Amino acid sequence: MKASKIAYKPVGLLVGALGGVLAGAAFKQAWKIIGREDDAPDATDEDRTWREVLTAAALQGAVFAVVKAAVDRGGAVATRRVTGTWPG
Repeated sequence: MKASKIAYKPVGLLVGALGGVLAGAAFKQAWKIIGREDDAPDATDEDRTWREVLTAAALQGAVFAVVKAAVDRGGAVATRRVTGTWPG
């Protein structure tokens, strides 16, 4: 296994955890703007419409995907700066 892959493992774990926290906070803020309320609907919330539930799920998925890509890319760039090679 290359040194850069080994070096990236702890960075990837740390970045992944941070990304999850950031994505959760970003989704919560986005839902406050789009849904005009504090909490997104659960899929099993009987009082919510299909549109509300599916919109919240799509937004949450998009936010998490974008944040994950951003933090993964940032971690890879940081690893290259430290080790001189791209992890992967």
